[in-house]
Amino acid sequence: MKIFALFSKVLIIISLLFPHVLTGQSAAEIVKRADDKMRGESSGISTMRMQVIRPTWERTIEFKSWSKGTDKSMVLITAPAKEKGQSFLKTGREMWNWNPTISRTIKLPPSMLSQGWMGSDLTNDDVLNQSSIVTDYSHRITGSGRLEERDCHVIELIPKDDAAVVWGKVILWITKNDYNILKSEYFDEDEYLVKTEIAAKIKNMGGRTIPTEFKLIPADEENQETRLILIDIQFNVPIDDSFFSIQNMKKLH
Repeated sequence: MKIFALFSKVLIIISLLFPHVLTGQSAAEIVKRADDKMRGESSGISTMRMQVIRPTWERTIEFKSWSKGTDKSMVLITAPAKEKGQSFLKTGREMWNWNPTISRTIKLPPSMLSQGWMGSDLTNDDVLNQSSIVTDYSHRITGSGRLEERDCHVIELIPKDDAAVVWGKVILWITKNDYNILKSEYFDEDEYLVKTEIAAKIKNMGGRTIPTEFKLIPADEENQETRLILIDIQFNVPIDDSFFSIQNMKKLH
């Protein structure tokens, strides 16, 4: 009995200090599986509705997005009519915005990565640049927890020295059994919490069991949030590289 008790204590200590030893997976492997599941191993096409909620007003925007890896992405606003047809493109580290109202293509500087996208709590980086949580950060399992009655890994992401990212630290809560990211906490360079993203309504969509609603809550703004509702998603659909071009931005509809 004493040997068993001692062995149990050792396991507890190992699980607290080195969680990956018992799971058989590194933090980087867990993050990659979660990222691939939601983004698509090679590509993804999604349609979403975004509700921006402020103390004195609300607005709803619908958009479609295409992504291929982490280097290519395109976003098209489909509603409301005022913004319909506006598109955003990212290839490599360069980003552009096409505005059909003024018939102009504007190159977005890196300094705009942290700015709110379409007046929401999403940043341009969240929507367009899509900094890779797999390659741009170092990963460390810091513990375990439960969210929505699901056991989760708690993983800390610290940006690599050469990574062009917005955040100084990110903490992810990833379910242990099916690799869904249920909670993301974003910190600035001084490690102050900037915003929290909560995922909910897990169901089958695109052949995968994934969260279909997301809520972004700023840390320092009362009665303010952004809600994202996933309407449709397709994974690993062939998309030619030529699709992600400035010329094509003006043709999308």
